[in-house]
Amino acid sequence: MPAALVHTLRLPSGLLLELAEQGGLGGPTVLMLHGVTDSWRSFEPVLPFVDPAWHVIALSLRGHGASSKPADGYTPAHMAGDVAQFIAAMELPPVVVVGHSMGATVALRLAVDHPGCVRAVAGLGTFASFRDKSDLVDWVRSTIDPLADPVPRELADEFQRSTLAQSVTGEGEFSVSEALIGSMTDQSLKAPARVWRRGFAGLLDDDVADGLHRVRVPVLLLHGGRDAFVPAADLTRLTAALPQAQAHTWAGAGHAMHWEQPARFAALLGDFVGALDRPGAPATEDATCSTS
Repeated sequence: MPAALVHTLRLPSGLLLELAEQGGLGGPTVLMLHGVTDSWRSFEPVLPFVDPAWHVIALSLRGHGASSKPADGYTPAHMAGDVAQFIAAMELPPVVVVGHSMGATVALRLAVDHPGCVRAVAGLGTFASFRDKSDLVDWVRSTIDPLADPVPRELADEFQRSTLAQSVTGEGEFSVSEALIGSMTDQSLKAPARVWRRGFAGLLDDDVADGLHRVRVPVLLLHGGRDAFVPAADLTRLTAALPQAQAHTWAGAGHAMHWEQPARFAALLGDFVGALDRPGAPATEDATCSTS
């Protein structure tokens, strides 16, 4: 498959978003959203394994990668509004939104606030809530809230490694190379300290769980059995709250399972997307992607 085309799009709001785009226009449109301080490159390991007929777009959300870095607007609701503008500006059909961690929260927020934009949601490492994780809250208060530029590389490196089930060895079933961790650390350092601070603050203040009963599209929830951030109880809460949710626990995987086993992740995603058009699949409502 040819390499993804990396370019930018300016939204009506003036925000510039970086994206990587690949595939045909005859298949489904799949939009991929990364976690906090990452960029579109979070899904770079996955892109070679997805169906070449899909129109795949991996997006760098505001404040991340080479996208605009405004002074504020780092809540999931703000980011979901950007994504709705992006879908409308690109004149895309309702998309299958794939989100990792923060990106999964943004994907669910998009489905709640802009339902006409979404055909289905696939979330990996999806939080039911951030504010009830005392260790995470303490880390944000002690380490992220005082953060100033330049962001220490040691912090970014440690943060990226913490998303994995195992240490970085480049060997074994769930191996991740040092080169990949170095690349992801580089991406984290493209986010200035204020984006780290406001991005995490936006997640701690998020209340998307209150609206999940309104999500009427199929949702796939992938959870790593060794996820150090998201407990299994969150998967139970999300599955109970979402009317059309299916859950899959990936034994041995960590929070960044799409880095640890990108081919397997792409295969699971392929099964989910392929089922959307099978006889008996839930119908997608005919709606327009609203940016309001």
